[in-house]
Amino acid sequence: MAERAPVARTRSIRHRLLAIALLPSLVILPALLGVTMLRWSAKFDDLLITKVNSDLTVARQYLNRILELTGERVTALGQSVDFRNAGDMPALLAQQRAALELDFLYVIDPGMAPGPLTGVALVEAALAGDAGTGIEIFDSRRLMTIDPALAARARLPLVPTPNAQPTARSEETRGMVILTAVPVRLAAGGQGALVGGLLLNQNLGFIDTINDLVYRAGSLPEGSEGTATLFLEDVRISTNVRLFEGQRALGTRVSQVVRERVLGQGQTWLDSAFVVNDWYVSAYEPIRDSGGAAVGMLYVGFLEAPFAQAKRSTIWLVLLGFLAVTAVSIPVFLQWARGVFKPLEKVSDTIAEVEAGQMGARTGVVDRGDEVGRVASHLDHLLDQLQERDAELRRWNEELNARVEETTRKLVLSEKLATIGEITASAAHEINNPVAVLQGNLDELREIMGPQAAQAQTEFRLMDQQIQRITRIVDRLLQFARPEEYAGWTARTDPRDALADCLPLVRHLLARSGVSLRHDGGSSRQVLMNRSELQQVLVNLIVNAINAMPEGGEIVVTSRDADSGAEPGVEIRVEDSGRGIAPEQLSQIFDPFFTTRRPDGGTGLGLSVCRTLIERQGGTITAESRLGSGSQFILWLPEAR
Repeated sequence: MAERAPVARTRSIRHRLLAIALLPSLVILPALLGVTMLRWSAKFDDLLITKVNSDLTVARQYLNRILELTGERVTALGQSVDFRNAGDMPALLAQQRAALELDFLYVIDPGMAPGPLTGVALVEAALAGDAGTGIEIFDSRRLMTIDPALAARARLPLVPTPNAQPTARSEETRGMVILTAVPVRLAAGGQGALVGGLLLNQNLGFIDTINDLVYRAGSLPEGSEGTATLFLEDVRISTNVRLFEGQRALGTRVSQVVRERVLGQGQTWLDSAFVVNDWYVSAYEPIRDSGGAAVGMLYVGFLEAPFAQAKRSTIWLVLLGFLAVTAVSIPVFLQWARGVFKPLEKVSDTIAEVEAGQMGARTGVVDRGDEVGRVASHLDHLLDQLQERDAELRRWNEELNARVEETTRKLVLSEKLATIGEITASAAHEINNPVAVLQGNLDELREIMGPQAAQAQTEFRLMDQQIQRITRIVDRLLQFARPEEYAGWTARTDPRDALADCLPLVRHLLARSGVSLRHDGGSSRQVLMNRSELQQVLVNLIVNAINAMPEGGEIVVTSRDADSGAEPGVEIRVEDSGRGIAPEQLSQIFDPFFTTRRPDGGTGLGLSVCRTLIERQGGTITAESRLGSGSQFILWLPEAR
């Protein structure tokens, strides 16, 4: 089993490196290429649709312009001097019809018998005084009445067309007419109408002009051709689409799906569509008459096959390029991978030999400057240092044992402190009894002496002060020995009020030592702590600061709202400009009985008691100091909820 393990690891390393080398070329890159080509194909199709939509806009603008020009020209004629002063109106109308390139031009007199244009909405509006231009559909009878030649031009036999909606009709006889009617003043003095029209059926000049505007020479790739068509409902009445060579596809019909979308739903078609005998990128939109009904369609489009061929050629070119690059790069990748897993196999085999006890085994891989070579070289170097590291580990073991002994010593010291605490508590309780007796007898002695006690007033006052001093010392000993039992009552306390109450207690010390105290209460929160205990902490810190400045200085006490993590609270800082605390002593100042004031008789319990009081309320107290730069103590207490 010990001999097979390296083989398994070698195979794993080899297979993984081969997978890393080949995965990008054979899986990831083809997937990305496929997604990219799909996106490109979709964008390519979108561009074709955008182009044909733009072409449809140009065709629509030309049709609208024809409507506007027809209306403007007929209106100008009706308002001209020649029209008002015409002696021979039929001759003038014939001349102007040819000049304006209209198929008919009439003056309608409402006083005369009904004519071929009677009942047409635009004509009736003009007789009422409103000019208008629009598309109108005339049946064969009306066209025959206007001009038999127009009826003959409008007649188209229907050609069977694939995908068209079934119909029983065999020919289209209606005509699509651009009709303009403007009100005019007749020579007899009455109100009439000047009506002009242009038949769009088989108007090849009109549709060829649209095609030339939309698809100028060179605007489409070689092999593609642009087409334009005007439909009366679904019948091509004017188109340049070829049914056969040299024959236009007049009378053919649009596919049923396009008819339903454009004529049935009144929407614009922008997509591929089968036009007569081939697929075109097509755009259809409805043509509406003067009443707003969809009566026909305007179409533009271009042959789809050249674009599809160009897209397929591009895709094949990209695929062939990818395959060529892959065929060249894979052997290179495999060679690179071999240069990685071969040294790794040697490293794995060397580690297995060392595990088997052959401490002299080495990889022998030459450092070629790459990471794998450096790893193998480092492994050989590490094996050379193995004995040295073993000796170092032994030394660390001895050091660890020494640290364990030190920790044990500290635990013993902690037990001793606990024992001292028990003794201190017991002694404090024993001292309280005689102190209480002394205080009681002193009070009774005053009563016995009566007025004569005034003669020893000074002595009585000194004895009272000393008894009170003994009581305070006992209280501090009890707080040190049993802080959890000695805890006083708690209340919501404003740190600013507690600080203000401390100032009278230390004012005489400040004046005597030449130290000034400046305080800035910027906090707005309250803390849940006995005011006297908070005062005790602050007074202790202020007194320590005074003692740290025997030659005078300044104490700054500030309070502000501060959060500890997500818990709101109050931060109080006591800073002095004294001599500071040595770094080796800073970590011990909160230990019981540790003091730097041995000559002055300090007990070393003040800061320990302060920390006990603060931590009992869920707060913290820390110190920062540098020799010669003063010290600062930072208290943080949680906000009273």
